[in-house]
Amino acid sequence: MIFQNILLADEYLYKDEVLNNPNFRVSINKLGKELYDKTGIKLRLVSIKRFEGYKTILEYEKDLIKEFNEPTILLTFSELDMKVDIYASDNSLYKYFDRGQVLSPAASQMQAFAIAVTNANSFKSFFAFLGDYGGTILPLIGLKAKKETLGKYSAALYNGYADIAEQVAASKDVSLENEAGNTNKYGILALKIFFYGVIFYAIIQYIRRVIYRRKHKDEFE
Repeated sequence: MIFQNILLADEYLYKDEVLNNPNFRVSINKLGKELYDKTGIKLRLVSIKRFEGYKTILEYEKDLIKEFNEPTILLTFSELDMKVDIYASDNSLYKYFDRGQVLSPAASQMQAFAIAVTNANSFKSFFAFLGDYGGTILPLIGLKAKKETLGKYSAALYNGYADIAEQVAASKDVSLENEAGNTNKYGILALKIFFYGVIFYAIIQYIRRVIYRRKHKDEFE
């Protein structure tokens, strides 16, 4: 298929129909270039409105990746489809990073537990949910934002991009001067604290309701 009406950005922020943030573009390209210079792997970020003309985001990625000759990892975000995916030009590239961890919907073990409790339909699926955490993209995208939706997308995609880059670099036994480092970790920590706060508040409210019901049994009989 021919890709039309897509803003070509740079070599590493390869397509950008959504963010249009100069500072974000500079950060992605700087980190991407350093990763490529040190590992020979190109990590390209694609942010589009929708994968129109394709049934799935995977079909879109498989078509897009034909444009590249170098070993390439695509991190793709489709805003209106609300899909995020990671696709590599060769299966051997997946050994350098943990795709499942990056794309996990849970940032922490506590969040994974909450998802397991509400979604599991068997012991097997419960433990599968329980072990699926460490996500650096979806938990941030899933946060409700009254304003600054684009800022939320930028933070989530940069977190995910940096996470993949740092894992690839570590697997290749090199260090990145432009890695997200503590900034990225603090962002995820803030997300975990927020989620723990929500869980703690829900537990307190539940306990209060139980105590109230016990004290006012007559009202509920």
